[in-house]
Amino acid sequence: MLKKFIATLAMTATLSMGFTAMGETTQAEAATYHTKAISVAKSNLGVPYRWGGMSPSGFDCSGLIKYSFGKAGKSLPRTARDMYTRGTRVSSLKAGDLLFYAPNKASRPTHVAMYVGSGKVINSSSSKGVSYFYTKNSYWKPKFIGAKRI
Repeated sequence: MLKKFIATLAMTATLSMGFTAMGETTQAEAATYHTKAISVAKSNLGVPYRWGGMSPSGFDCSGLIKYSFGKAGKSLPRTARDMYTRGTRVSSLKAGDLLFYAPNKASRPTHVAMYVGSGKVINSSSSKGVSYFYTKNSYWKPKFIGAKRI
């Protein structure tokens, strides 16, 4: 009876450690693909805007995000609107979070960008191509409708 109890206790401890390790791996993997997606996006700074573009010859906003996350091993939908249906809504930003913008608060998202940290955001805009802006930017701030963590 005592042997059976000790064996059960040992198995429970082993399983608990395994699940904890699995959770930590998942968090580490998430940090890795967010870092990789940011790195890919940054490597495309200066690439011109191209409507429907999904490659380093030209990106639109969602094309840049889809391409960057794809190179990091995460598949995302094609449009900002469809990306907005994924992930978990967040209010405190971390590097790699997706930021969504719309013409007004009641609208569906028409623009997506990626937070890179320290108030800085990377995106592809029709006026500047792949470039940075800050979360306090007077053009983008009033259009912000939410952030998601993938």
